[in-house]
Amino acid sequence: MGVGAKATSNDLQNAYKLGKMIAQQGWVLLTGGRKAGVMDAACEGAKSAGGLTIGILPGKDDKGISEAVDIAIFTDMGNARNNINVLSSDVIIACGMGAGTASEVALALKNNKEVILLTEDEESKIFFKKLSPNSIYIVENAEAAISKVRLIVS
Repeated sequence: MGVGAKATSNDLQNAYKLGKMIAQQGWVLLTGGRKAGVMDAACEGAKSAGGLTIGILPGKDDKGISEAVDIAIFTDMGNARNNINVLSSDVIIACGMGAGTASEVALALKNNKEVILLTEDEESKIFFKKLSPNSIYIVENAEAAISKVRLIVS
């Protein structure tokens, strides 16, 4: 999960690397599916390593979809699709931070999902760690995120 149009270059680099490493693990990448920010970068990274990508899209057609999405699920639910993203994932990796990403992190915590934060946003780290200290893991890079996922799902 991650920032769309307001993603930083660091967010995009992390997302691409995450997508690639997820594919290299043989895992399936699930994103919001749009051709924007972290969603697009992660899907492109996964595709570069031959991975399978799923996009849970807010609309009812393929307008604005990432070209790197293999399986598109059109919800016509707008931001309400964030709950589908969360419930369909084993672990949430939040790359960057914006309002949509924060909503996904909050939904994940409400659903007892574990969340890995890969963000430079110090306030978000403090807030979410205080909100749910046992379900939030803060990492500095994609490698650490993947290592943490391996521990969580094993």
